[in-house]
Amino acid sequence: MACVLAASAAMVMGGCSPASETKKEAAPAPAAKPEPVPDLYHVQLDTSKGLVELEIHRDWAPRGADHFYELVHTGFFNDERFFRVVHDFVVQFGINGDPQINALWASAMLVDDPVKEHNVKGTVTFAMRGPNTRSTQLFINLADNRKALDGHGFAPIGKVTAGMDVVESLYSFYGDMAPRGPGPDPDLIQRQGTPYLESHFPRLDFIKKAVIR
Repeated sequence: MACVLAASAAMVMGGCSPASETKKEAAPAPAAKPEPVPDLYHVQLDTSKGLVELEIHRDWAPRGADHFYELVHTGFFNDERFFRVVHDFVVQFGINGDPQINALWASAMLVDDPVKEHNVKGTVTFAMRGPNTRSTQLFINLADNRKALDGHGFAPIGKVTAGMDVVESLYSFYGDMAPRGPGPDPDLIQRQGTPYLESHFPRLDFIKKAVIR
């Protein structure tokens, strides 16, 4: 979500010159406002299996698109595991490996965007636990999930434009996340971070780096 920074300039009075003229030091320039989030932008995920290109549309879900832009810009997704990979359903990511960093972001819940696009294969959508609970976790649809997800408020923010074969090749043999399956427990990831995943689920694929292109 774009932030607006405000700064007030303070004038500093100089001493008198020999000609008794008052001099003024130049006021510091106001802090620059962050660049607005583009209406259309691309994110490259450099993963342990290869590159994935995402195309994000603000007109699909502006709050979600803005928040994703900010998360990527700050490096939130770097060195982060795909902790839920379920064939013919979704690939999920978005829990930072440092519990302190994750806690800073996970507590910020977004107001819902209306669902304008369908959760078809390849679309990128924020995960949620109910109304107005989107924070940092997202998933990529591995199938046409519109019947299961559209009616429950899951608003896609973009889609995979290259590397869908990479997404479909991510390690999936741990199964669904707990308590649905034997896979990683999201609560433990948030509390213990990367060490928990490395010790219990060492074969998970991960995002090396996410960058805005």
